[in-house]
Amino acid sequence: MQKGNASTFDSPRVRFVMRMPVPQFFANYLGRKLFRLLLTIQGLGAFALITLGVMIKKFGAARHVIRPLVYREISRSGVRLLPMFLFLAVTLGLLIVGQTVSWGSKFGATHTVTQYLGTIMVIGVVRELGPLIAAVLVLARIGTANVVELGTARALGEVEALEALGIDPVHYLVVPRVIGMAVGMFALTVYLIIAALASGYLWAFLQNVPLRPGDYFGQLAAALNGLDFVLLACKTVAFGFIIAIVSCYHGLAQPLRLEEVSYATVRAVAQSVIACVLIDALFIVLYLAT
Repeated sequence: MQKGNASTFDSPRVRFVMRMPVPQFFANYLGRKLFRLLLTIQGLGAFALITLGVMIKKFGAARHVIRPLVYREISRSGVRLLPMFLFLAVTLGLLIVGQTVSWGSKFGATHTVTQYLGTIMVIGVVRELGPLIAAVLVLARIGTANVVELGTARALGEVEALEALGIDPVHYLVVPRVIGMAVGMFALTVYLIIAALASGYLWAFLQNVPLRPGDYFGQLAAALNGLDFVLLACKTVAFGFIIAIVSCYHGLAQPLRLEEVSYATVRAVAQSVIACVLIDALFIVLYLAT
């Protein structure tokens, strides 16, 4: 059988097919996609640097105008989403604890689950699922709204009107959204994690897991360290920053017609998800390296 397979793959016909050049239309397709990817990365990088430059250069300028806008964005990206996040936190605690207890009962490892339930919650909620779920939800609720609002304003000529009045559109429209989303993302992630950890013990208690509250919170404290808090803060702020930059870029940086706003929203969501996953993978590497 192995000889027959080797002779099949070594036949002249197979070698001819393997040596055939890539079809031109396929090469052109890959080239266009790669070129668009590079242009997008360049545009997002330039837009992020411009935003950071405006934040530093105009720090403290027009406080009576910018500060209320920042508070509004924090409320929109944080406070208004809190009820939905608390509901998802309870659900997340149920999913992780329910699956863990079910697995332990199935394989007769209930005692092991009792010993490591706090550690499992830290790994699953604090380090991975909590920040990523928060980023996806903020993207779905606020990131899309940013693209629609800014894209509509650009299509109707409101951005050009601001420039004619001597108002920097990046300072007025982008900076408050970036700051508000970064702060709101951090606060929501903290609330989500705390509520998920608390609901985890509640569901464990309802499933008759022999674990006292002191032991559970002791396991949480033992599994956490200072690096977890630092990386959590950096990750959540990075998620909020990149979602705000991508959504504002697709709504503001390019001229749009009203019928193109929906397509810009789809592109912003896809690119934000990819960017958040890549950032999360980078932090996983940092966790493993330390």
